[in-house]
Amino acid sequence: MQRLTPEELKARKKRNLAIAGALVGFIILVFGVTVLNLKRNLDAREAAIAAGQPVGYAG
Repeated sequence: MQRLTPEELKARKKRNLAIAGALVGFIILVFGVTVLNLKRNLDAREAAIAAGQPVGYAG
């Protein structure tokens, strides 16, 4: 096994931080989209109840 030079270690750390940042950003994006969809569904349900339409559950 070959030892890495300080420059290679620094490059690896920078690359790992970039990957970690991208992963955290993706997780935040998925969470945000999920929350927005849940809110949209709740708003649609409230509007349907206010309009007197029957609201059922899937399942």
